[in-house]
Amino acid sequence: MTDFRHRRITMVDTQVRPSDVTKFPIIDAMLTIPREVFVPESQREAAYVGEHVELAPGRVVLDPRTLAKILDALDVQPVELVLDVGCGLGYSTAVIARLAEAVVAVEEDEAMVAEAQARLSAESVDNAAVIGGPLAAGSAKHGPFDVIAIEGAVEEVPATLLAQLKEGGRIAAIFMEGALGEARVGYKIDGVITWRFVFNAAAPVLPGFAKRRAFAL
Repeated sequence: MTDFRHRRITMVDTQVRPSDVTKFPIIDAMLTIPREVFVPESQREAAYVGEHVELAPGRVVLDPRTLAKILDALDVQPVELVLDVGCGLGYSTAVIARLAEAVVAVEEDEAMVAEAQARLSAESVDNAAVIGGPLAAGSAKHGPFDVIAIEGAVEEVPATLLAQLKEGGRIAAIFMEGALGEARVGYKIDGVITWRFVFNAAAPVLPGFAKRRAFAL
């Protein structure tokens, strides 16, 4: 029988801590949440490898280092409401739920919505809800949010999603330009988002977050 608990400890000690992630709530969440529960059955053995885990074509669970560094930069507080965009089977949501007061997760694949909710419930994550709908639309009726985390890459972030961020709130995304990407955190001040580089990262661009290509003859 695989000792996933030991693999979690190794993941934190070799992928998370060496990446300058030292906030105790993040370390504790990643040591506690069973990552193997939130990946497809066929991928359980790969759950703790330091790479993205594929959920479906173009969709992944972000690798532990990337997720941890994004959460470190967002600095989620216990009184905050978080929007988790592209939650997949719910791993990021489960981790964030240990940091925040509540999490609203958005997933557009209906099968994943049901699976994520079932897996979160089975792990007694009772301060998170999974909503079905287009990822880029967010969940305006549950906002505004203190923090928005986008679980995949973007080329641009739609204004409809940025409008759901509270004044003074933070949003994180991986911006891809070709094969190169960087994680950035945006801060909303006086209604304007100012983006700051955090670290280099790459991931597939999520549906609804590609730049609209100009048509040319």
